[in-house]
Amino acid sequence: MMELKSMEKPDDRRDFPKGHLEVVNLTGLVFGQATFEPGWRWTESVKDIAGTDLCEVHHNGYVAQGRLRIRMRDGSEGEAGPGDVFVVSPGHDAWVVGDEPCVVFDFAGGIGVYAKAGDS
Repeated sequence: MMELKSMEKPDDRRDFPKGHLEVVNLTGLVFGQATFEPGWRWTESVKDIAGTDLCEVHHNGYVAQGRLRIRMRDGSEGEAGPGDVFVVSPGHDAWVVGDEPCVVFDFAGGIGVYAKAGDS
């Protein structure tokens, strides 16, 4: 079996304040490309859509452009930039650092529900 899809024609696009997410669904893989503009922060842009205080989606990600700061529920923080690969458990906030858009590729199945009402 072989499946090919282009991010030029995603299966779904979700817009939210200061960003958007494009998703393609393949057998065994939900792939997301998120673009976060300067000033984007999860608790300000996605929290009301998700209906949770923090992001409750697991992420396996790769930062292609820009910088993203992540704060976990326990207060621990880290910052990811171009070329960084990360795993982030549910229960976090995140925001763009600097004045460049942040582009993140997400390979975790949970991205399929990200920025959908009541699910992220």
